[in-house]
Amino acid sequence: MTDNTAPAFEVRVEHGKIREFARAAMSTDPAYQGADPVIPPTFLTTAGFFWQTAESKAAAVHGLDPQRTLHAEQEYIFHGEPPRAGQVLTATARIADRFEKEGRRGGSLTFVKVVTEFRDADGTLVAEQRSTAVETAHAPKEGS
Repeated sequence: MTDNTAPAFEVRVEHGKIREFARAAMSTDPAYQGADPVIPPTFLTTAGFFWQTAESKAAAVHGLDPQRTLHAEQEYIFHGEPPRAGQVLTATARIADRFEKEGRRGGSLTFVKVVTEFRDADGTLVAEQRSTAVETAHAPKEGS
């Protein structure tokens, strides 16, 4: 793998989506309501589901088998105020680390750490999403 960065994609921070996300998370925080709401801390997870194109998915870059891959960790870092409704962010995902370990039950485990950077219209880094995926040596057995 020569390039660990997937193509950039645009994330439109929508007022209604902030409210829906906060409601789904059972939050009544007024910061997520009103005319100028900020995003809840884990809102950026939606970028991968709704805004990221097939070409920009880090999964395509790291090449793990979805049948054997588990989500292991997620972290968010904000570099100032959280984004607000109406902002358009540019996101870029890259592989920050890739390594193998021997599993306790035998077989190797492949760990891939992906960092997605979110930048505002001026190109300023406003947030990062760091996630870790783990690929097991064997696919789960049928019926388990």
